[in-house]
Amino acid sequence: MIWTTGKTLCKTQKRPRNPYFAQAYDFMEKWLGGAREFVLHTSGSTGMPKPITVTRAQLAASAAMTGKALSLGPGTRALVCLNVGYIAGLMMLVRGMELDWELTVTEPTANPLAGLDHADFDFVAMVPMQLQSILENSATSGQVDRLGKVLLGGAPVNHALAMQISDLAMPVYQSYGMTETVSHVALKALNGPEASELYVFLPGIQYGVDERGCLHISGAVTNGQTVQTNDLVEIHGNAFQWIGRADNVINSGGVKIVLDQIDQRIAAVFHHLNIGNAFFCWWEPDAKLGQKLVLVIENAMPEALTERLTAEIRSRVSTYENPKHIYFAKAFAKTQTDKIDKRATFQKLSDSSNG
Repeated sequence: MIWTTGKTLCKTQKRPRNPYFAQAYDFMEKWLGGAREFVLHTSGSTGMPKPITVTRAQLAASAAMTGKALSLGPGTRALVCLNVGYIAGLMMLVRGMELDWELTVTEPTANPLAGLDHADFDFVAMVPMQLQSILENSATSGQVDRLGKVLLGGAPVNHALAMQISDLAMPVYQSYGMTETVSHVALKALNGPEASELYVFLPGIQYGVDERGCLHISGAVTNGQTVQTNDLVEIHGNAFQWIGRADNVINSGGVKIVLDQIDQRIAAVFHHLNIGNAFFCWWEPDAKLGQKLVLVIENAMPEALTERLTAEIRSRVSTYENPKHIYFAKAFAKTQTDKIDKRATFQKLSDSSNG
């Protein structure tokens, strides 16, 4: 089921009976009515979900930056397949009204193209899991070029998906941003001639790092306020390379280990061995090391494959970066926006093993 709308069309439409489309309609009506402030909710991926108030000017500035950075002008045909109750989906509605786009709204599903009539789009924002579902489904994998320019956000792009993206003809970008910056403030090209490991700041964004090496951002999208992140970065001109989160750094035997970097290295091993299980690196207290690096894998694996995985990881990382233990979880805990809640997952594992 879809709902087609836009700045002009919405003014003449009746409120949809479908509750989800009605939610989108209510926001659009509020926007078109000139509302100056809006209450958004953070995803809860890096802490407790919380409400924040943002201004119309912030949202409009973000929409203008995206339109300029990706050359998406009036008449752009956009597919809205992210939850409009959160910033990523809501910003698609704002962009549609501010930039005069044609919006096709669908309820969020794992595969937005499944069951969708053969319509072509110029732009879509989605989470990596949605693009992966499209590519893994034989009925939709050949239709991926119908999406136009693709903006991925909300979660990291895993190694296997990155390999698939590199072969796609349409441009795919990874976004960097958060609710506090009302969507993305930097983009990284994942394929094509501009493909890079660097996120390029959007025009109008001021940036720098604090004493920890963590990024801070300000601009019209933050209402002129400085937003301090916990993201360790390396600045290169008007771009940066993301290293990992400062709260994902552990001290193991006096050696600092960035868990996000280890995740990336181990992801290459999983891809090499064709292991599809989700995983993440974490830590537990250790009398000798202080904090001991561990690997948590969703769903059990055959013992022989586990041994092969262990040996392959050992051959690719340093002694300190080698997980000291592997845990298996039946199912990972997730946040409200379907991101892995690492802390909650490991806490549940610890509770079950101690119970």
